[in-house]
Amino acid sequence: MSTQPNVLFIMTDQQRADTIAALGNPHIYTPNMDRLARRGVAFRNAYSTCPVCVPARYTVRTGCEPPTTAIYQNGPAEPVEGQVQSMEGRCGPYLARTMADLGYRTFGIGKFHSIPWNEDLGYETHQHTEELYGSAKQRSQDAYSGFIQREHPKFDYIEMLHGERTEMYYAPQMSPLPAEITVESFVADHAVAQIGRGDSRPYFGFISFIGPHPPFAPPLPYNRMYDPDRMPNPIRGDMDVDLMDEQIRWMNHAIWAEDINDPLARILKARYYGEISYIDQCLGKILDAVEARDDADNTVICFYADHGDHMGDHRAWQKESYFEASCHVPFLVSWPDEIAGGGQRDELVCLTDLFGIATSAAGAPELRDGADVLGLLLGEAAPREHLLGYYGTPGTPLFKVMVRSGDWKYIFMANGGCEQLFNLAEDPDEVRTRIDSDPEVARGLRTVAVSALDHPNADRALDDGDLRTFEAQERPAQRIYQFAPSRGVRGFPEKPEDALRDYGIV
Repeated sequence: MSTQPNVLFIMTDQQRADTIAALGNPHIYTPNMDRLARRGVAFRNAYSTCPVCVPARYTVRTGCEPPTTAIYQNGPAEPVEGQVQSMEGRCGPYLARTMADLGYRTFGIGKFHSIPWNEDLGYETHQHTEELYGSAKQRSQDAYSGFIQREHPKFDYIEMLHGERTEMYYAPQMSPLPAEITVESFVADHAVAQIGRGDSRPYFGFISFIGPHPPFAPPLPYNRMYDPDRMPNPIRGDMDVDLMDEQIRWMNHAIWAEDINDPLARILKARYYGEISYIDQCLGKILDAVEARDDADNTVICFYADHGDHMGDHRAWQKESYFEASCHVPFLVSWPDEIAGGGQRDELVCLTDLFGIATSAAGAPELRDGADVLGLLLGEAAPREHLLGYYGTPGTPLFKVMVRSGDWKYIFMANGGCEQLFNLAEDPDEVRTRIDSDPEVARGLRTVAVSALDHPNADRALDDGDLRTFEAQERPAQRIYQFAPSRGVRGFPEKPEDALRDYGIV
């Protein structure tokens, strides 16, 4: 094995697995993601086991699944009696701290979405570029908004630097900033500077882009790269299957996406792809910086996303379901000194495995709840048989669990005790549930789920040795408001003129 390699994690937010040209998407332009795929191995069955921002990111930084992290949805951890109260007490030191202890220079740049937002994650150099600023103080402490304030003050008036949210979440937009000073460019430029630093230690870097998470607001000219009429329409199955998960209907309403028609869906996909192509261009700068070093081939690069986006498939927008559009993610792993490039693999992997990739490459394997992906690639480890996903607090109607095994995917939703079963080889679009035609398969995977949930914290999802079920219920519809609390804006005004009065116009 090589001497201790550099390790670089590059993460996007809300990027579907099917958005890389080299992996089969004929509609998108991603030359640098393609370049990464050629540099290493692409895993075709990679998952975010809790497909929403905060818990997914904690699986990466801890190497542990939600039953251990105690985070099953966006919000703080919920440890139960008997569990250690601190995250690192439950899981062990965070990845950056672990890599520092192994002799690495560590840097983290971009979106972290930790709780609290400025949590000490163990990086020697830590530059936040978060999506939202909860207060004026947070906005002043954010590395990117501080950069705009100091170096480009003429743009500091913009309340939402990354595009408008709230009712504009799924409305096509253009970046309010030129391409060279958006947050994605800022992250790439600072990553290049860190990679190019002279230091006797190998580096561990974590680079986290905010995009292509909505709002879809690519800068010029990426906003007009794609003709919406060349985009495919969303995939829909039977409505009873598509909307079986109550979370989908609730979320669609929450973000003003309950009635998006096909032409608008195609426009949004065109802007979404524009965001991805722009990030791809930023990625190219980072890859150039890696390759400019003498140790380029002894650098492990992992490229992945925290989760996907339904993008209208199954009548859904956003994430937080176990349809492939939401939980299936890109997952590229490369290490030219050790792994032949250009391959594709079908083994089941997930974000939790990244901790083991980094520590194994560093020479001190620590898998925690993950599988040995490097061992798998080097022919030294067996693949996992089952992969589990968990969303929503166990013991509540929000809870659901997913089991992937072979070609099969089983999903259980506590709200109503609903079940879905898909054969992804025969039905990759998940439009035909096989619960009735293959009950023995469903029973076997349900048993796997019950066994996996027999764990402190997760066992709240069990009742008398089986999955706990609640009478079907709909949550009251509500909207999500994400304005600019850092500027004192928290919602629409009671009277339209109030918005003008705040600006001294009337």
